[in-house]
Amino acid sequence: MSKPKIYIDGKEGTTGLQIYERLGAREDIELLLIDEDKRKDVEERRKLLNTADLVFLCLPDGAAREAVSLIESGSTRVIDCSTAHRTAEGWAYGFPELPGQREIIRTAGRAANPGCYATGFLSLTRPLVEMGALDQDAFVTCHALSGYTGAGKKAIAQYEDPDREGELDSPRHYAVTLAHKHIPEMMAVSGLTRKPIFMPMICDFPQGMTVTVPLFAGQLRGAGSVAALRELYEGYYAGSPIVQLRPADAPACGFIGSNNLAGKDVLQIFVNGNEEQLMLTARLDNLGKGASGAAVQNMNLMLGFDETKGLNL
Repeated sequence: MSKPKIYIDGKEGTTGLQIYERLGAREDIELLLIDEDKRKDVEERRKLLNTADLVFLCLPDGAAREAVSLIESGSTRVIDCSTAHRTAEGWAYGFPELPGQREIIRTAGRAANPGCYATGFLSLTRPLVEMGALDQDAFVTCHALSGYTGAGKKAIAQYEDPDREGELDSPRHYAVTLAHKHIPEMMAVSGLTRKPIFMPMICDFPQGMTVTVPLFAGQLRGAGSVAALRELYEGYYAGSPIVQLRPADAPACGFIGSNNLAGKDVLQIFVNGNEEQLMLTARLDNLGKGASGAAVQNMNLMLGFDETKGLNL
């Protein structure tokens, strides 16, 4: 049986390079490579896009849409790592841990890789809405801390410049108009009908992320305690090798670090708080389960491989 042919359109970017590095040592696939001097040659890209059995699009939104328009083969399957198709009709949302989603991804011709922040947010809120614990029109806020690698090549260069501005030593708020590009998928997939207030920060470490949703106990129906929420998440993610509920006494040190899972492809959930207020936190690697790890996981499902093959758990 011939090996599936894989092409990464945008291999030079952060996510594309990581996918390439993950797949480079695998013997069960064939990587199609474009000549360096033809990376922007539309006809050469068209040829590879239509030759491949599966394509990863690691491109800006506009370029990802253009790439899809170049695909004429009915057999080429696509995983888009950009924001372009995450809420688009006909595209499977690539979060296998959501009920029923794994089978949808397995048979999908088009799959959209989730955003890193959205992955953390949805891991916390989708179960609450789906199980009826949180009203769809609830007022929800979300705070997040991320390493700088998720901000792209320009930001990486700024943070790694030895002569950088002193401000980069500190965490920095961004998306201050409260219109971050992940919000549409955060709403569409969570089931929330009211736009959450989302406040991300970029920080002076390369990889890692925490996404936190604070709630009043009174907002939750039948799950307004740490114990009840733990039971809800435990049942929802039962058997998952990737989404892991942390122990009831975690964090024992009293701190939840954001870079602990750098290089890992798991996602950890913490449930903390008191009788009146609750703090839900998802911790992941923004480049792992938040990007290239999720992309490889989705590829494995779509091509019939073991779901966790090539992942670092």
